[in-house]
Amino acid sequence: MSTPILSTKLYIPSPRSGAVLRPRLIERLNEGLRLQRKLTTISASAGSGKTTLLSQWIKDSRLPVAWLSLEEGDREPVRFLAYLVAALQTVGVDIAEGIISKLQAPSPLPLSVEAIVTAILNHIATMGNRFILVLDDYHVIDSKPIDSALGFLIEHMPPQMHVVIASRQDPNLPLARLRARDQLTEVRTSDLRFTSAETSEFLCRSMGLDLSAEDAALLESRTEGWIAGLQLAALSMQGQQDAATFIRTFGGKHRDVLDYLVEEVLQQQPESIQDFLLNTSIFDRLCGPLCEYILRSEDRDAPKNTISGQETLEYLERVNLFIVPLDKERRWYRYHHLFSDALRQRLTRTGASAAGGERDVSELHRRASEWHERQALLLEAFQHAIAAQDVDRAARLIEGEGIPLIFRGAIGPVLHWLDSLPKEEMDARPALHVMHASAMLMVGQMTGIEPKLQAAEIYLQAAEDDYTRDLIGHIASIRATLAVSKHQPETIMAESRRALEFLSPHNLPVRTATIWTLGYAYQLQGERAAAGKAYREAVTISQKIGHIMINMMATLGLGMIQEAENLLYAAAETYRRVLDLAGDPPLPAAACEAHLGLARICSEWNDLDAAEQHGQQALHLAGQFEHIDRGVACEVFLARLKLSRGAVSEAAAMLDKADHFARQHHFTHQLPHIAEAQVLALLQQGNASSALQLAQKLELKLSLARVLLAQGDTAAALVMLEQLRTDMEVKEWVDEQLKVKVLQALALQAHGEKLKAAQIAADVLGMGERGGFIRLFIDEGEPMRQLISAAAESKSKQKIDKSKQKQLLREAIKKPMHDYLERLLHAFDAERLESGVTSVFVPGFVQPAESLIEPLSRRELEVLRLIADGLSNRQISERLFVALSTVKGHNRMIFDKLQATRRTEAVARARELGLL
Repeated sequence: MSTPILSTKLYIPSPRSGAVLRPRLIERLNEGLRLQRKLTTISASAGSGKTTLLSQWIKDSRLPVAWLSLEEGDREPVRFLAYLVAALQTVGVDIAEGIISKLQAPSPLPLSVEAIVTAILNHIATMGNRFILVLDDYHVIDSKPIDSALGFLIEHMPPQMHVVIASRQDPNLPLARLRARDQLTEVRTSDLRFTSAETSEFLCRSMGLDLSAEDAALLESRTEGWIAGLQLAALSMQGQQDAATFIRTFGGKHRDVLDYLVEEVLQQQPESIQDFLLNTSIFDRLCGPLCEYILRSEDRDAPKNTISGQETLEYLERVNLFIVPLDKERRWYRYHHLFSDALRQRLTRTGASAAGGERDVSELHRRASEWHERQALLLEAFQHAIAAQDVDRAARLIEGEGIPLIFRGAIGPVLHWLDSLPKEEMDARPALHVMHASAMLMVGQMTGIEPKLQAAEIYLQAAEDDYTRDLIGHIASIRATLAVSKHQPETIMAESRRALEFLSPHNLPVRTATIWTLGYAYQLQGERAAAGKAYREAVTISQKIGHIMINMMATLGLGMIQEAENLLYAAAETYRRVLDLAGDPPLPAAACEAHLGLARICSEWNDLDAAEQHGQQALHLAGQFEHIDRGVACEVFLARLKLSRGAVSEAAAMLDKADHFARQHHFTHQLPHIAEAQVLALLQQGNASSALQLAQKLELKLSLARVLLAQGDTAAALVMLEQLRTDMEVKEWVDEQLKVKVLQALALQAHGEKLKAAQIAADVLGMGERGGFIRLFIDEGEPMRQLISAAAESKSKQKIDKSKQKQLLREAIKKPMHDYLERLLHAFDAERLESGVTSVFVPGFVQPAESLIEPLSRRELEVLRLIADGLSNRQISERLFVALSTVKGHNRMIFDKLQATRRTEAVARARELGLL
């Protein structure tokens, strides 16, 4: 029987109307032609846009194209070769009638396939022009003779011919050899995935949808750039009133997507592959041994399972069956998100077999839980136990073999499961009530914790075994942590000691948490050495046993101790380490305090922009807690930041609001901190009498001394400061010593005791230099600038001065103190220029002759002065303790505002304006 030639199989499809152009891929295809490679393969899963890409490329190609669309019926070599000849004839290849008649003859071929291909090659060789042969949907050709014939043709074809194969899987051709010879161009699934920009163009321009950039990006993420999925979603959105909601819920369960994937992908596979796909769709990630374990039969009389999980996964990848490798070794894989959704939906409807329901889905999850537990993948084991509805197994797994899952960073899934359990299931297992309370504590759900603990205690009263004692100890530890959130040292201490009495010696996770709570109690009581010792012990043990939460919290405690010891550089590094440990999205408890600590340090280093960013992040995280005072602490810090920026009225309003909120919620621990900031605001507003009353009412001794100094009662201020200094030295609180000595130096100078002022100032500068303190001095204004200016002047003279005050300062100020003093004076100058205040105490200052359209910020003025001093960008970054990229960003802003393109121009312009 002769082979009929269907002209539709030779038809070159036109690009779809409105299709998104893919210039980066078209360029890759053109590159194959320029380099005269023999073969281009476009190998990708169904619906990836292979044919559309080819039609776009061919439309603009200057070369003639022979196109052949293949079908399953073309697997016969005779039929394939007949269509191949017909396609070649469309571009002018003059195939001899003898070959055509042999291919169309009713009897078998008298010549071998290789001989036919050789004859075709000879005719192609007579062609004078280059051309392209496209074989579309080659994956339907499952024929070794055809593969051999095509391989022979590609190996021996003349240079004027280029072959392009579009397929859902790599063709069975010698690709490795072609690749090694640089004779192969490859386009794969990952290349065809639409980028965010291409997705937005397709949805908005081609499909006419009015979507925001965020919605388009979300849909791109959900479809993983799969164009068929994008198109199905876009068609479904036509006429939708709420596109954003549709996108959030769009997935493989959507009817159109499900039908497409089932009909075009799943049902095209052999039944054994369908079963494999359905059974393994329960996994977020899968590997060969895992697949084999859940697919094995427990029927001893059944034939032994010979399925190789690894070989099957490699096959699925080879045929582009919506599977993604997760490592270079090709050990772990995952399914495309939409494909996974579709498979799971199909699994729910039909059961775990393509034939329908031969395996129980819950049994698959039970086996999966067993396998993961054996591999020590306890979170995955727990999640599959939940899916199997095996409460006893899940309850055992959350204990985590000594380290509960909530202490390993798995708070979310554990809390979600515990929230969903009926009360009778919880009551039957009192340990679950305790675990529930612990998880709630870790995410800041404070109000429901005590009822959970009391519910557990009801069922523990009758028991006296070691397990019960350990649970009682755990309950006490949780109550100690609750007291931490309320800053109650006595309660923390009592509950912590009770916990250590009852806890099993082997319960290291909870015992370590209790060591941390003891550390915080010591910190609240001012016993900083004991607190630091407890924190270090907690860090050491938690790192050893893998207790992530206590590692974070104890590390945070060490950062606070370092900050209290004026070790700001070390504290900043510690806080950053806490943020690394907190993850993304972060655990709010640790991340909130770490951001607030960094905010305080950045403020002290006079990087007010960074301080505000950290402060706002801390405030946002604090909002995730119930009934704790961290939000108030953040508001107080941000108010003090506004005071530093001169926004006194705004700061005062924020402090009044914080004070009202703190009193309303009984956050008494925050009241002194709020009052200290209010005293500063009142003094800046010129209301010293109200400031005095407030300081006296709350017994704020340092604030009271500040008010007395502002009122000119230097004698009374000095008496109070001397007593405070003695108290702080006895307690060894170096942070408070520094604050007291700063005021003491100013009070002595105002009192006329210049020599003692110089002595104290020298000491204070030495203490401040080690931590890089800037703001502590700037906030004291002009009197402090005079002391520092005198110090810098004495340093620059480097000779004996008649003034004993300057002599003392000169002796105290050594290198690198000189750089520190310069940095302080630069900061004072920048502050003064920004506020528009001039001073006779600053040599060489000239009032600006004209104003800039957009004034330089405080930090930009500081950077500008260092540029004028000849410092490189790296030196500036080291001097100001900021990133190099930050300095470059300041440079760009400075140049824009000064309308300069180079450093020299910027400095000259600044001098003209009196900025330098």
